[in-house]
Amino acid sequence: MKAKVTWLEGMRFEGQSESGHKLILDGTNPGQGASPMEAVLLGAGGCSAIDVVSILEKSRQQISGCEVELAAERAEQAPRVFTNINMHFIVTGQDLSEKRVARAIELSMEKYCSVMKMLDKALVATSSYEIHQA
Repeated sequence: MKAKVTWLEGMRFEGQSESGHKLILDGTNPGQGASPMEAVLLGAGGCSAIDVVSILEKSRQQISGCEVELAAERAEQAPRVFTNINMHFIVTGQDLSEKRVARAIELSMEKYCSVMKMLDKALVATSSYEIHQA
């Protein structure tokens, strides 16, 4: 996998993935794009949400929505790494099995989400969920 980050101006950069997708990163708070740490947090949430949806679809659950609310804490001193991340999943669908939703989240957090597997060596990762029947 390859990517490129190009300085635009000030503390604003454009990231481009190998597949051609672009993302604005901004070190100004607030800036015109996500900070690099926000991008990492979004990547963790996106990676895990993809896993959860995929696992639930493969287990024939009638899922119609999945959101992940992320809350992270950072170290006080530089480097201000994440020390804790909580992912709260809101899964919507028809006749969803609570057992299968819980298992899908567990599998993502502990086995499949490559972003969380990298991060969990440096922080405490927790998850919670709620199920909305549609």
